[in-house]
Amino acid sequence: MRIESTYRKLEDFDEVNIYDITEDELYTPAPQEYESFHTPFEKTLNHLSSDLDIFVPIDDGNDYIIHRLGLNFLISKKIKQSEIAGRLLSKVSPGLYQVLKEPFKEVYKTHETKFMRFNYHFNEKLARFSNVKVVYDMEKIIVISDHRDNTETSPTVMEEGKYDEKANLIEYFSQTGSYYKINDRYSWTQGVYNILNRSREQNDEYYNIIFDRVIPEDKPLIKKLLDELDHGRLNYDTVIRIKTEEGTLKYIEANLYSKFDEEGNLLSRYGLFKDVSTDSTRKVARPVDFLLKGFKNSKKLALLIDPLSIKHYEFSEGFYDFIEEDPETYRHSTKIIENIAEKRVRNKIKEIMNGEKGELIEKATYYVHGDKNNKKIAEIYLERFEYGETSHSIGFITDITEESKKQQELIESYEHQSILIKEVHHRVKNNLQVLNSFLNLEKRAYKDQPEIIIDHMQSRLSSLAILHEKTYNTSDFKNINLKEYIVDQDSQLRSLIGLRDGIEFESEVDEDLNLTIEVITPLLLVIDELTMNAIKHAFPDKSVPNKKIIKKINRLDDKTAQLIHKDNGVGIEDPSSITKNLGCEIIKNLTKQLDGKIELFQKDNGVGYRLTFPISMEHTIE
Repeated sequence: MRIESTYRKLEDFDEVNIYDITEDELYTPAPQEYESFHTPFEKTLNHLSSDLDIFVPIDDGNDYIIHRLGLNFLISKKIKQSEIAGRLLSKVSPGLYQVLKEPFKEVYKTHETKFMRFNYHFNEKLARFSNVKVVYDMEKIIVISDHRDNTETSPTVMEEGKYDEKANLIEYFSQTGSYYKINDRYSWTQGVYNILNRSREQNDEYYNIIFDRVIPEDKPLIKKLLDELDHGRLNYDTVIRIKTEEGTLKYIEANLYSKFDEEGNLLSRYGLFKDVSTDSTRKVARPVDFLLKGFKNSKKLALLIDPLSIKHYEFSEGFYDFIEEDPETYRHSTKIIENIAEKRVRNKIKEIMNGEKGELIEKATYYVHGDKNNKKIAEIYLERFEYGETSHSIGFITDITEESKKQQELIESYEHQSILIKEVHHRVKNNLQVLNSFLNLEKRAYKDQPEIIIDHMQSRLSSLAILHEKTYNTSDFKNINLKEYIVDQDSQLRSLIGLRDGIEFESEVDEDLNLTIEVITPLLLVIDELTMNAIKHAFPDKSVPNKKIIKKINRLDDKTAQLIHKDNGVGIEDPSSITKNLGCEIIKNLTKQLDGKIELFQKDNGVGYRLTFPISMEHTIE
């Protein structure tokens, strides 16, 4: 709050400009400290057009006990006389105390009446001014205030001390307006003038500009409802017919409310009007229809006009698509909130409905018709703002169900790829450790034959290189087609050894034989060892033609497959001797790792092995 004071000598009054006074500065609840006395003619005072405030000086005029405040202040702050009487002004209204303490003290000391004008500014706009007389009488400070509102803005807005363009916009588009009446004076929002299709006039505060346009047939209804509202009825809802100045007939939904004091005396009246005009053939064109057409055919974005109002809401078609309701039969209800999965979001919406919060921006899961098997994801924006006695709201719902699904798939894909990368690194490490172990064994066994060690290592590295190359860009480690690997393995062996030693490699593999990576890794190494053994022992005479190593791999049943590995070499004189060489030991260990079974069989010429093994083993990648 900022205060600037000027004495206007010609008019002989003090002008006080007050900038952006806050609600807390205007009113803060405080406990009663002093006993209040009865005010004569209280009922009469409540019907004065001006406010009359009474203060009792204490502490030599440095503070003041509030005895009575005018109705404008009480109603705008929604408090009762009993909630401010007997309290210190400095505690109940620090802002007003700051403004009034010096002029009050001057009047208290001099007993001379003081004339003042208070100008209230909000957001750099003059919203309200008050002509004030400060009088000393009966050892009390009495303040008589005649409040006036800036005619360029809505009176209701100024009672609340704020100017909000959104409220005018909402009232314009929804064809709603409101008024309130205190001390027999009316304050009208801009929306009422939109309905009447006319501008504000100077005398509008002195009569009901809506009821004055009611057609003769509905005059008895107006008389009845006003009579009931004057005598204890708190609210009355009805539809009335009016004729505008240019002769247009309109149907107006009226929601009227009365407020009474503790003794049953009428304090104020508040009303909300909505233009619900229709004719026999079509809906009368309204501004809100033009606005909603901007969202026509939008399935993903919905505009919500006054979604917190059960009676006066307007939604674009995207809202009905989202909740999967027919706009012709849908009836707005707070029950729709219960279909939101997140309790946190439900609670925040309820806080906005209760006026505890002003804005909500949330992502929420919505169960269509409460069905958890039919859920949608939305971004929700909701804003509530007060406009005098009227509460308005505006909102947007953006359907991001598909986008959320794609985003979740990307997240899961990223997490999956991270696991795969870790697994590939783990497998590379394990395979290198296996190769290192084989190398150490062969260094001791073939220390005088380095060419054997090199051939074996080249073969193993080639097979593992094929494996890693083919699995690098896949995420499916459960269904690896074996034939592709065997074809590539034969090609590598032919390049490394076949061309050098004149050996042909022939393979026959079932087309649909798919293995898990836990199976295919040791299987390829077993084939390597069997092949290197055959190269080493089956063909001692390098000049012999038509040397062949043949593989056949086929499925035996749903769980088991078989490898037949054979050569057309010199064969084995003593089969028992083969089990003692290093190559055979390596094959046994790999077969054990494969959870398979291997056996040797002899042909007329050459040696053969039969290996049975499972098609799948426990898989670590999901």
